[in-house]
Amino acid sequence: MSASYPDRYQKSSSANPADVETTCSTYGLTKDEFEQLHKGSVAAKATAYCPYSQFRVGSTILAADGVFISGANVENAAYPVGTCAERVAFGKAVTEGHKGFRAVAVATDIAPPASPCGMCRQFIREFCDLKTPIIMFDKNGDYLVQKLEELLPLSFGPEALPPPGRPGVSA
Repeated sequence: MSASYPDRYQKSSSANPADVETTCSTYGLTKDEFEQLHKGSVAAKATAYCPYSQFRVGSTILAADGVFISGANVENAAYPVGTCAERVAFGKAVTEGHKGFRAVAVATDIAPPASPCGMCRQFIREFCDLKTPIIMFDKNGDYLVQKLEELLPLSFGPEALPPPGRPGVSA
């Protein structure tokens, strides 16, 4: 039995120019940016260190300054210590001084594509606007796109906390 795309999602293909054009128009990306997000996440997936799960994940993010930053999942014998591809990419981006991000891409070896895990969704929320597109590629280059707010409804973000150096409001 093969996995199928849920009815509420529009399956698109990176090989179909009309699909890519619609995605780019909807999310404010150029065709070149979309292609780099796809190629970067697939290439990053090849660098994954996943000897335990054998589940390779690559992620590429597009920073507001036009730079692409990629990461892959890195597992550990103590399973909870592993780090997902999205968090690796954002960790690199933030420590390299990038602020503001326009899109996130994730690539896996399964179909349909996998979405970021709950921990990664919250991590992405720290650095991205809720309208940021998350592009999820499967092993065939087919993809789904959802805005962060769709993947993480009723989210908790940095704006919910008091500014640094100012005590919180007590009840």
